Amino acid sequence: MTQYLLSVHMVEGTPMPPEAEIQRMYKQVDEFNKKVQDQGSWVFAGGLHPADTATVVRAQNGEVLTSDGPFAESKEQLGGFWIVDVPDLDAALALAAEGSAACGGPVEVRPFQDNPS
Repeated sequence: MTQYLLSVHMVEGTPMPPEAEIQRMYKQVDEFNKKVQDQGSWVFAGGLHPADTATVVRAQNGEVLTSDGPFAESKEQLGGFWIVDVPDLDAALALAAEGSAACGGPVEVRPFQDNPS
C-alpha cells in the first residue's frame, strides 16, 4: 500500500457559492469521507482556513523569522486535503475523482516518499 496526498485547491477571490450549495458540498464530502473510512483507505483529512490566515516560519542562521500570509504568492492555494492509503496510483486517482466531485474543486494527487530504511 502507498500513501497519497489528495490536495484540494481553491482560487482566492472566487465568489462563495450560496449557502445551500455550501451545505450540499459539506454533505457530499461527509459521505465521501465515510466511504474512504469504510473501505479502509482513510489516514487523515482536513479542511483549511483561507490562506490569508497562514503564518510562515523561517529558521535561518539561529534566528526565527515569521511573516503573515501564505508562503506562495499565488491566487491558487491549498484549501484542504485527504491522506489515503491505497494499493496504487489508479486507486488514488479514482478517489481523487470522487473527492473532486464531492467538494467541487480540483484535487491534486501526490505520493508520499518512501521511508528510508
